[in-house]
Amino acid sequence: MSEQKMRIFGIDLGTTYTSIAYMDDYGKPVIVPNSENQRITPSVVFFDGDSIVVGDVAKESSKLYPHEVVSFVKRSMGEADFLFEYNSQTFRSEEISAFIIRKVVQDAETYLNSKIDDIVITCPAYFGINEREATRRAGEIAGFNVRQIINEPTAAAIAYGTMESDEEKVVLVYDLGGGTFDITMIEIQSSAIEVICTGGDHNLGGKDWDDRIVAYLTQEFQKATKTDEDILEDPDTCQDLLLSAEKAKKVLSQRDKTPILITHGGERVKVILERSKFEELTKDLVERSISLTHEMLEEAKKKGYWNFDEIVMVGGATRMPMMAKRIKEEFSVTPRAFDPDEAVAKGAAIYGMKLALNEGLKKRVADKKGKKDLKDIPDLSDQELDDVLEEVEALIDEEDEDIGISKSDVRLTRVRIKNVTSKSFGIIAFNAQDEEIVYNLIFKNTDVPNVITKPFGTAVKNQEAVTIQIMENDSTDSVSRVSEAVEIGTAVLNLPEKLAADTPIEITFKLNEEGRLEISAIEPTASKRQINVTIDTRSVIQGNDFQKAKDRSKAFNVS
Repeated sequence: MSEQKMRIFGIDLGTTYTSIAYMDDYGKPVIVPNSENQRITPSVVFFDGDSIVVGDVAKESSKLYPHEVVSFVKRSMGEADFLFEYNSQTFRSEEISAFIIRKVVQDAETYLNSKIDDIVITCPAYFGINEREATRRAGEIAGFNVRQIINEPTAAAIAYGTMESDEEKVVLVYDLGGGTFDITMIEIQSSAIEVICTGGDHNLGGKDWDDRIVAYLTQEFQKATKTDEDILEDPDTCQDLLLSAEKAKKVLSQRDKTPILITHGGERVKVILERSKFEELTKDLVERSISLTHEMLEEAKKKGYWNFDEIVMVGGATRMPMMAKRIKEEFSVTPRAFDPDEAVAKGAAIYGMKLALNEGLKKRVADKKGKKDLKDIPDLSDQELDDVLEEVEALIDEEDEDIGISKSDVRLTRVRIKNVTSKSFGIIAFNAQDEEIVYNLIFKNTDVPNVITKPFGTAVKNQEAVTIQIMENDSTDSVSRVSEAVEIGTAVLNLPEKLAADTPIEITFKLNEEGRLEISAIEPTASKRQINVTIDTRSVIQGNDFQKAKDRSKAFNVS
């Protein structure tokens, strides 16, 4: 009897556009169109009374209702001070992102006539603890079971490696989206997809190219009307120029020039923007991406990777001709555009399928061992996975046996996916000069999952407690400056009485596949007191506020 496969949907929660995908019955990733029959949905939210409008209508409404529309919220993920006010209520970035997720999932449910519960959400590779946890919270506020947060370039590489390439190669995934930039080196093998190094900038994306056009149009308007007025202070004019700039950018990817009409204060000015001028205005942005690519390549050399075979471009902003041209000039490799708008969502869907298949195999092991609760079965080791896969393959070969798993499913399950951390994590300690420093335990671009234990000592005699300040930073050195790190949490270990100075305290950092950090600390010599903490950053909605956000989200009608 055939077993129905669990479907875990992949969501590319983008700065400017969001998409959702799933694996069909033939093992192919498929993008699900929204209710407007578009394959991507603008990540724009319009607060319209008791209703929330997401997508094209919200984007167009930004001209008329600039104070009720939120765009580019992804750039504020994990920021505690981001608050959007509407009708005397304040909304965090997680809540606004939840509306976007609800929109694409609702449309997918309608299109497929099927309920969706489980999702994988993508995020930029360089997202830290705050941003990743905020992304997870967004999915949970929307009412879904977030199975994993996966890096965007890793998702793109999974799609590329499983759909497009049977060769073993080292690939650079150059991911320039609407608001973020990732550059990642990935080794693709027949049975593994392994991330080597990653880098990027969460403030570099297609929006920055749009902003340069807006600044240029503002200057041209001032010249034509002989005024020094900052027309961008008018919200209506600003929104109109932003929309015109995005359209102009897209036209200039196909044509050498485009006309743009500026209307403000009763004045109308027509500007002809040429591609050459556009490239001149944005040259430094292109060079910024090239510089970040070289930084990542230097890190890759430290891990023994001096060369790469191919550059794959994903993200809508890579459609600008200047990007491929400059990459080819710099690296003497013609980059390949791979499904720019859809690769990330498709890769997330493939990864979701792999999670579902692994869970199915785990259930088989549980049944075999007489266990009813999957929590009683630890994650399968490589050997256990191979053993159960061999059993499954044998069943598939029996013509009269339909077990709901195909040969292609087995091949996907055998593929090992290895990621790296995009940040370093450490604690505040004191050096020999009694100065505060950040001592890193887990380093940027090391494999995850990762567990490391280091001994530290109490600072003074009779110390009553140890306050562990957990820090996140971009340094790859053992020691970095406190000013260059961000505190993401604290933990307190109470100590027994009459301890000597320098009493050892063992601190363990455990980082899982999706970048969630667990901390434990133990005083091993006397009372063996211990604390265990999963970092719940103060920058992310939690506790009662989290539950209120979930309840409030349900109260809004999203369309």
